Amino acid sequence: MKLYNSFNIKKSHKNSIILIGNFDGLHLGHQKLFRLAKKYKKKYSSKIGVLTFEPMPKMFFNSNLKNFRLSNLNQKIENLSKLNVDFVITKKFNRKFSKTKSISFIKETLGRKLSPKFIFVSDNFRFGNKREGNVKQLINHEKLFNYKIVKPQPLIIKKKVVSSSLIRKYLQNGKLKDANKLLKRNWSIDGKVQKGKQLGKKIGFPTANIDINDYVLAKPGVYGVKVRKMNRSNYIIGIANLGYRPTFNEKKILLEVHLFNFSGNLYNKYLRVEFLKFIRAEKKFKDVDQLKKQINIDLLIAKRTK
Repeated sequence: MKLYNSFNIKKSHKNSIILIGNFDGLHLGHQKLFRLAKKYKKKYSSKIGVLTFEPMPKMFFNSNLKNFRLSNLNQKIENLSKLNVDFVITKKFNRKFSKTKSISFIKETLGRKLSPKFIFVSDNFRFGNKREGNVKQLINHEKLFNYKIVKPQPLIIKKKVVSSSLIRKYLQNGKLKDANKLLKRNWSIDGKVQKGKQLGKKIGFPTANIDINDYVLAKPGVYGVKVRKMNRSNYIIGIANLGYRPTFNEKKILLEVHLFNFSGNLYNKYLRVEFLKFIRAEKKFKDVDQLKKQINIDLLIAKRTK
């Protein structure tokens, strides 16, 4: 899979099927879209490309929107690779690009630089300065720039449209099982282990502390997890606390992971933490002894988690 960070693509990648969007999480709805694209690929002997933006435009325009993403850029690229995409264009979304006129985006970017055969977009796709461009404008320029717009129907499960927003809502409400079903995998956070206050170690449960960065804040609480070092395949089962550690009057969101049957130094290592089960909501305990009793109960549940 070829990666681009500009619209200057190889000639062999022109006349392709281009899918435009954030593709945050690459959930079942997105996967349905790529299955349709593969049918077009076979029928028209075309390659499949993805145009996505970094940072996500919604986060760019709203600086207060900190914890929002289902997956980071590396996870997105990894999952696109599994969907047999031929190339990915990750366009930096900045102030200058945000001011691009919609007609200029159609003429210069789509028409001249990318020259796609088909463009897959959702019905509510907006683009250009102040979101002035829409799907109707794209359709009006089909003949002039020799492309065809495809607007796939959204995936509906149990009368709900499968979307990144729905999955965020499930995670925020502690409905991890529902979120994982719509992702068709375990929701995960990739992050670097950092030196903490060693609060876990002091009470007998050493943890690897990970800053969640821009990831959506799932319901603060205790989770059964499995963890692996990046670029390794073997997982270790563990337990994680995601939240603010109210018993210690902490204020910063942190992911703390305690691994079973593990000894070693994980500082500055990159880990992938996969969330398997929501065990309980975070709460403030009267004292450390009460917290330790609850942790022992949580550990028994986490150890049985698969």
